[in-house]
Amino acid sequence: MHVAKKYKAAAAKVDRHKRYSVDQGVAVLKESAAARAVRFDETVDLAINLGVDPKHADQMVRGAVVLPHGTGKSQKVAVFAKGDKAKEAEAAGADVVGAEDLAKRIEEGFLGFDTVVATPDMMGIVGRLGKVLGPRGLMPNPKVGTVTADVSKAVREAKAGKVEFRVEKAGIVHVPVGKASFPAEKLRDNVNALIEVILKAKPASAKGVYFQAACLSTTMGPGIKLDAAGIASAYR
Repeated sequence: MHVAKKYKAAAAKVDRHKRYSVDQGVAVLKESAAARAVRFDETVDLAINLGVDPKHADQMVRGAVVLPHGTGKSQKVAVFAKGDKAKEAEAAGADVVGAEDLAKRIEEGFLGFDTVVATPDMMGIVGRLGKVLGPRGLMPNPKVGTVTADVSKAVREAKAGKVEFRVEKAGIVHVPVGKASFPAEKLRDNVNALIEVILKAKPASAKGVYFQAACLSTTMGPGIKLDAAGIASAYR
């Protein structure tokens, strides 16, 4: 079947005027993905529109959550550490560990990792890599637990499926929550875990409706709009 026809078949399963519960949305997403049957395991994303203005520092929404069932992607973790902390990181399963030598490799173009962890004393070295790591969302940050003395915990969490989120300029948070092949209950658990953390991260200065809209989608599939008001009220 032609790609456009597959998309139409999948889109036909989505009621564009309906706002789905998480359970309903995941069920429709699974049906939609099955209708397309693409050759690779699509990533499932959750996009949430928040009633905040990220231009104001006190309305920045940022954090991390360990998804109960991971993302479906094996995470490669780079750790900036020395001595015993470097050994801890290696024992916890870090893919690459180093200090000045690792910084030099990254400056020369090495980017074979998905997450970067650093001990606090390494931030002087890591800071020089801001122009490389920053735009890719890889800069370690204490707010999301990637600048820490407990490197073994940070590595284990990253490997277990920890995802970071940060509100974009337009007030949108966009996070992967699994793969299309995941059973519906695992996708539901991951979506609910992320939503709960984002709702708890509401800035005190945010006025009006905080959780404004939410949409589930796969890499190549149609968007499935969720009942944002109903979901938010369930957590009150």
